[in-house]
Amino acid sequence: MDRREAILRELNLYPLWVRRDQTASTAGDPRPAEALAESVAPIAAELAAYDVPADIDTSSAVPNTMLDGLDWPELKQRVYDCTACRLRAGCTQTVFGVGDENADWLFVGEGPGADEDALGEPFVGQAGKLLDNMLLAIRLKRGNNVYIANIVKCRPPGNRTPADEEIATCFPYLQRQIELIKPRLIVALGRVASNALLGRDVTLASLRGKVHDYHGIPVIVTYHPAYLLRSPAEKAKAWQDLCLAVNKMQETGKSA
Repeated sequence: MDRREAILRELNLYPLWVRRDQTASTAGDPRPAEALAESVAPIAAELAAYDVPADIDTSSAVPNTMLDGLDWPELKQRVYDCTACRLRAGCTQTVFGVGDENADWLFVGEGPGADEDALGEPFVGQAGKLLDNMLLAIRLKRGNNVYIANIVKCRPPGNRTPADEEIATCFPYLQRQIELIKPRLIVALGRVASNALLGRDVTLASLRGKVHDYHGIPVIVTYHPAYLLRSPAEKAKAWQDLCLAVNKMQETGKSA
């Protein structure tokens, strides 16, 4: 079994079928287009809402003007020293983010878990391994034209959903990261991340399959890898979202 087949099996996308009505756009290297042309057996077009904790509404959150003009070292130090909310007192360390600071692709999750809290890097546990495979499936790699961050920088106790005030306090850090990275596309991983970025309080089902906007940057919404570990049957739908993201990136003149 080659590496590509192993990745697709992990994503519940093997064996593969090619839809008769599907055409692939070609730009440069044909391999990304080939990846898009491959699909799974027909699946439901609309995803029913699933049971997750209540959404976090950050539509009223305003950027922290104290962060304006901060470069990467200053912003990292500000996050490291932050004690603005109660999460900092209960975690081992802050988890700033990782990857290419000039990346075209930005992936945003909810917050650190136990593994991330211990190592200081986002998505390093089992969910991180799945995210890495998701990236490889569209010919991306952690740290190579990819940046990974979270809505909050500290682990919530017991991996609970961050509270409204915790997200409102921490969200300006992510806003400044986005300003510095200037990504061409953002992939929101999970309902908390998507609602925080888009300032909404809606189901993930209502956001999937569409291109949204964050201050002029296209946003694609998909499942959090931790949810996919609990519900592997949904991995095929996550693949649809990744294909949508690649298509949108190609439209902007950048292939995966």
